[in-house]
Amino acid sequence: QVQLVESGGGLVQPGGSLRLSCAASGSILSIARMGWYRQTPGKERELVATVTSGGSTNYADSVKGRFTISRDNAKNTVYLQMNSLKSEDTAVYYCNADLYELYYTRSRNYWGQGTQVTVSS
Repeated sequence: QVQLVESGGGLVQPGGSLRLSCAASGSILSIARMGWYRQTPGKERELVATVTSGGSTNYADSVKGRFTISRDNAKNTVYLQMNSLKSEDTAVYYCNADLYELYYTRSRNYWGQGTQVTVSS
C-alpha cells in the first residue's frame, strides 16, 4: 500500500540549515497535497508548510521567510528546506499527504513516522 518515508533530520546549530525529504510510494494516481507538521513533547502537532500538486504553498507564520517547501510530482516527493534555524524549531517533523490511489474515488490521508530535528549549540 502507500507509505511515506521521511529523511534528512538531525542536529544543527542555531542559524544553520537542514533539508528534509518525504517520499510517497505505492499505487498512487496523483497527489492532492503534501506537507509537513511538527510536534514537541506536551504540545499539539502543528502545521509547518504544505504544497499542492499544482505548486500552491502555505506556511505557518513562525517559519515564513526561513523555510521553503517544494515538490517533485514525478517522484511523489516533497522537500522542506529549513534555513536560519532556531531552537524553537526543535521538534519531530512529520510528513503528511492526501493521495489519490488506484481503486479509490476519494483521496486518502497518510502520515510518515517522523524525523527528529534538533537545533542546539
